[in-house]
Amino acid sequence: MIVTDNSTKARDHAESAFSRTQTQFMARTRTISEIDAVAAERDAKTQRLRELRLEKEAAATAKAAASEKSAKR
Repeated sequence: MIVTDNSTKARDHAESAFSRTQTQFMARTRTISEIDAVAAERDAKTQRLRELRLEKEAAATAKAAASEKSAKR
C-alpha cells in the first residue's frame, strides 16, 4: 500500500509539472502567433503606403515634365 501511495504522489507531481510546462508552451506559442500577425499587418501596410508614395512621386514627376515641355514652347 505504501509503494502505491508514493507512486501516485510521484505520478501526480509529474503530471502537474508536465501540465505547467504545456501551459507555458501554449502561452508562448500564442504570443508568438500574435506578434507574427501584428508584424504581417505592419508589413502589408508599409508596402501599401510605399506603393502609394511611389505613385504620387511618379505623378508629380510626370506633371513637372509636362509643365516643363509647355513652358519651353
